[in-house]
Amino acid sequence: MTAEQQRLLEHRQHRANWRLWGPYLSDRAWGTVRESCNTENEAWSSVSYEQAAEHVYRWNEDGLGGICDRDQYFCFAWGFWNGKDPLVKERLFGLTSLEGNHGEDLKECFFHLENCPTHSLMQQLHRYPQGEFPYAKLRDENRRRNRTQPEYEIWGTGAFEGNRFFDIQMEYATSFANDPLWKDLLLFHEFYHGETGEGLGASHQTGWTAMIAKLLLQASSPLKP
Repeated sequence: MTAEQQRLLEHRQHRANWRLWGPYLSDRAWGTVRESCNTENEAWSSVSYEQAAEHVYRWNEDGLGGICDRDQYFCFAWGFWNGKDPLVKERLFGLTSLEGNHGEDLKECFFHLENCPTHSLMQQLHRYPQGEFPYAKLRDENRRRNRTQPEYEIWGTGAFEGNRFFDIQMEYATSFANDPLWKDLLLFHEFYHGETGEGLGASHQTGWTAMIAKLLLQASSPLKP
């Protein structure tokens, strides 16, 4: 029996809650109907990618290479900055159903490398341009194209020319069943490409969902007679 098979057996026998934490956090929650408070039938454009950086979600959360508990009470994700973008890269960028010539679509370059059934090991690779991310170019060109034309992807914008990009490998390797504070191993590996030697800023993004934040606020308020 392998170590992973042993962990699965422990979970089935309720001796360890291996699936309490996992990759349940959405890569993207902005621009979706569930977050819309719009009464003019414009749900898909109610929260833009840029607005998401300051938006408090009501029904969902998102994050880059993130994890959360199975009830999504607490979320953990990554944030990166290449020194050029107007926003920290905290979530995946894409087009809404009204912006893409084939509808809603992600416009990033990322790969899921590994995920054990118990989520004891998870790896994801994100390719991030060293230059400014082509947000406007992707929006404008896809909006210009019709249904019969191919989609305009990030690798066609020239953002990765000259191998000027970061390959960021995010890794979780810890026994979440017995280590709820994730002390064992939470790390990312940064691989430089190109000849500029430019650096990359990184940070952990943690937060409570809006529902839990509201309950905490209520609990901290003085009781009224």
